[in-house]
Amino acid sequence: MAIMSMKTLILSICGTNCYILYNKLTKEGFIIDPADNPKAIDAAVKELGITIKAILLTHGHFDHIGAATELKELYGVNVYSHEAEVGLAKDGMLNASAIFGFADSVSVDIALKDGQTFDLCGFKIKVIHTPGHTEGSCCYLVSDEEKDRLFSGDTLFYQSHGRTDLPTGSERKIFDSIIDKLLVLDGDIEVFAGHGMMTTIDDEKKWYRG
Repeated sequence: MAIMSMKTLILSICGTNCYILYNKLTKEGFIIDPADNPKAIDAAVKELGITIKAILLTHGHFDHIGAATELKELYGVNVYSHEAEVGLAKDGMLNASAIFGFADSVSVDIALKDGQTFDLCGFKIKVIHTPGHTEGSCCYLVSDEEKDRLFSGDTLFYQSHGRTDLPTGSERKIFDSIIDKLLVLDGDIEVFAGHGMMTTIDDEKKWYRG
């Protein structure tokens, strides 16, 4: 049994949403996209009084992985990503950190497949591979006792989508991913993106399909 609580931190020079999700009943949780500033993330974890069990990456760009290695070591947990993103997360040129004059990387411990489901902290999590922003971008559909929530990374934003001009990006693929894999989900699902405000699948159907 799980009842979800969530804290959002806006971090990095890109204003990235870092999500800390936890089970109210067990006080166990995980982090989605630890953008940077591990001290701020750990301070939030301590304030919540929870135990971190994993780090999930929607993709490997530097503004989503900046604190991952330090937090991985601090908490002694595994880092998860889609299997097609493992190489990009480790490569400073591919993950765009080199553009800003530094080399950021993280080693992925658990490589996930499209459609895979797994249990974490009492939640059921489904992996939805959504290539386009990067080849290995994915979204996580996280379910508790009450509802499903989609964590869409930089694939789907409020009335927009992520850029496609960085390594392994594709404009065609991101539209295919959104229309064929995300807009087919239940309309009342809340969508928590990598940047910006929350939306819903129904609201994005109106935006993308008119």
